[in-house]
Amino acid sequence: MSRGRESLWWVLLSVLLASVLTVVAVPESIRVLRPFWLALIVVYWCIEAPERFGIGFAFALGLLQDVLVGTLLGEHAFRLAIIGFIVLRFRSRLRFFPMWQQALAVAALLLNDRFVVLLLRAIAGEFAIDWRYWLAPLVGAALWPWVFLLLDDLRARGRPREP
Repeated sequence: MSRGRESLWWVLLSVLLASVLTVVAVPESIRVLRPFWLALIVVYWCIEAPERFGIGFAFALGLLQDVLVGTLLGEHAFRLAIIGFIVLRFRSRLRFFPMWQQALAVAALLLNDRFVVLLLRAIAGEFAIDWRYWLAPLVGAALWPWVFLLLDDLRARGRPREP
């Protein structure tokens, strides 16, 4: 199996896992803590393989997410395209940040995403939020080191070993 095809399997597996984690039933009390899983996947793949997975990849995943959760078609696509653009713009810096700085950058990306959601909802006329709305980006940032290390380890295992 070629290296490109091999990495595509890891991308598909990570997207599938993120999609399952997005739709799995959780109690209402902790639903507000659910991070934006596909955003974490987009951030990882835009950092690690930007030549293959960029803004178009993020947009396509967003359309998948829109269909999966039943939101307005294009909402998640727009949000993930913005995240993909920002990550690609600052990729050269993000790659070499220590893990704690990467987590802070991911927190900033996810908080920016929340502001975009607020803007979209305000345009649509839905503007009621509470303080718990801001918790999910913090949970996503806290999970970032584990998501990054897990995907990095899986990707490394898939590479052919040199003699």
